[in-house]
Amino acid sequence: MQYGICPLSIVPLRLAPSDESEMVSQLLYGEHFKILEERAKWSRIRVAFDACEAWVRNKQIHRIEEQSYIKINSEAPLLTADLIEFVVNENQQLTPVPMGSQLNANFCLRNTFDGHTVSGISAKENIVKTALFYQNSPHLWGGKSPLGIDCSGFTQMVYKLNGYKLQRNACDQAKQGEALSFIEESEAGDLVFFDDNEGIINHVGIMMQDNYIIHVDEKVRIDRIDHSGIFNTELRRHTHKLRVIKKVI
Repeated sequence: MQYGICPLSIVPLRLAPSDESEMVSQLLYGEHFKILEERAKWSRIRVAFDACEAWVRNKQIHRIEEQSYIKINSEAPLLTADLIEFVVNENQQLTPVPMGSQLNANFCLRNTFDGHTVSGISAKENIVKTALFYQNSPHLWGGKSPLGIDCSGFTQMVYKLNGYKLQRNACDQAKQGEALSFIEESEAGDLVFFDDNEGIINHVGIMMQDNYIIHVDEKVRIDRIDHSGIFNTELRRHTHKLRVIKKVI
């Protein structure tokens, strides 16, 4: 088995080994993974944090020894806490890193970081505070950063920055936690899931106080929520059909 980390700011993960293939997720700086299959230009990897399997370009990853992987994997993630920061290499060159980048592998890359960090488990009331940092970030299918993010990448990163682990996709996140029967039972920080006309869960957001929700719909935005779903006051209609509310914390 071979192992690696992401040495760059943001690297796309593809459904198939092609630049034209769908981007299903991203690696942020410092994320580590197992290499499952290697080809001339591409490798299929499994991300340690959420077990996401996808293809990445070989030139955009940095291989590490098994001992380093085990060390990184055994530690609580040390994450950058500002929207954009920088790591510095031995030649004093800067690499920009987005919020939620992982610093545990800096010793492998010989980089240093002097900025705000978060690590460990935070109180539930911090979930919404963290979510607000992403407000107005544009929607990007497969994205995980303030420069572009999708609905499940948003919830995953907000929870990760507070020390909690969510799966990558909305349908998998919906399998986590305890289901609530009514909106009135929910608290700020709970996850809210929505489905399509075929009953397939295709959207997720974070509950706020007073029947508001923060989620990704073209951008990270705040909308009203009721028993039917998300009500967009600008469009004056419901845009997402409520399926279930989950208490993960």
